[in-house]
Amino acid sequence: MLRAVALLVSLLLPGAVSAQEPPTPAGSRPGEESPAPEKRPKPKGETPENAAWRELMSEARVSELDYVRALEEFLERFPETKRRPEIERAIVQSAIEMKDRRRIIRYGERVLEREPRHVEIAEYVIRALLEKDDPDSSKRALRYAQQFLAALRILELQQPSGGSKLLAARNRLDRAVAKAYVFEARALGNLGRLQEAVKLARASFERFPTAEAAREMGRWLARLGRSQEALERYAEAFVIDDPDNTAGLRAGDRRRMRELYLKTHDSEAGLGDILLAAYDRTRQALDARHAELRKIVPNLDATHVLDFVLSGLDGTRLDLASLRGKVIVLDFWATWCRPCRQVHKLMDKVKQHYAERDDVVFVSVNADMDRGLVRPFLAELGWKDAVYFEDGLERFLQVTNIPTIIVIDKRGDLVSRIPGLIPGKFVDMLVRRIDRALNAG
Repeated sequence: MLRAVALLVSLLLPGAVSAQEPPTPAGSRPGEESPAPEKRPKPKGETPENAAWRELMSEARVSELDYVRALEEFLERFPETKRRPEIERAIVQSAIEMKDRRRIIRYGERVLEREPRHVEIAEYVIRALLEKDDPDSSKRALRYAQQFLAALRILELQQPSGGSKLLAARNRLDRAVAKAYVFEARALGNLGRLQEAVKLARASFERFPTAEAAREMGRWLARLGRSQEALERYAEAFVIDDPDNTAGLRAGDRRRMRELYLKTHDSEAGLGDILLAAYDRTRQALDARHAELRKIVPNLDATHVLDFVLSGLDGTRLDLASLRGKVIVLDFWATWCRPCRQVHKLMDKVKQHYAERDDVVFVSVNADMDRGLVRPFLAELGWKDAVYFEDGLERFLQVTNIPTIIVIDKRGDLVSRIPGLIPGKFVDMLVRRIDRALNAG
């Protein structure tokens, strides 16, 4: 889960570098025997470095560890190679797969010195450093955590404008920022700065309520001797609705709660009341976050297509429920989509076919992440239709291709989907499907 969240953030972050491994020969996987490499003649005039690299890439990859060792040997032979950044990223990725803490730190720090915004690798380097609580490792972890947070601040300024993309990006960003605060809290706590550690752990929980943040608060509150507060935080970590909270982690929280509670009580009687109160607090925190998200994504709780209200480019709003009893034709498009321009011309022909009917409505739905691109695009092409933003409808209807045409019947049921463009058949195909929806109605 950690790697998946970090990867979604690194893909969103402009300038972040995705880790790349040198290609693995076809048919070979870590831990599997591979066919003998094909012997090829050495290219004329090839340098020793290129020959060694070609040999490395053509050899069977028997295991992850053998592969890493081969890459390390290559670096020893050619310390000035221009391939060093690529190779060191590959070693880190393999080290992550092998859970090789030593190599994660050794090569990961080298990557981060060159690429401070490589957030995927940063997470693993920080966690590996924080497995030890010595001052040197904690200071290095703190520095990388601060770099990590700075990279996320840049991403925060470049989020999508709205809709499902904004919701997904906001959730990923908030989780990542909350994680960065936890990293800083752990490093500061290890360095004896306990009050600051508690403050950052609390900031993490406020940004995105997680068991990890609550647990981190409990850790440092207990060190400060504030046992009752620590108990309450561990109780929150135990009960919170968090997909990353495993049974093993909860068992640890349960043990710490018992230890803290028995310091001032003769038995565990009454501990259940603390858990119930913790559940109420975490539920309120999650509900408050949901309410905040609903302000930026109004259709967050929509459960039916007609529940959606779409914001218009001109400031108007379209309540799809107002179209109940009509056939709705949703045209999903984007400024970067070349086929969408052809679809627009073909849609004009379909609209003319139904010009005399008032029970067929065409809705132009823009799916751009950057909504600022839309108005200049419309002016350039001279499109006159009212345009509405997808505002979560794209994700709800599982639109995975642009362009896509979706037909909704008079009852509000999705009855047809046309992904992509078939120029010679598009108009007739769409007319038949709209007629079918009308006749069913």
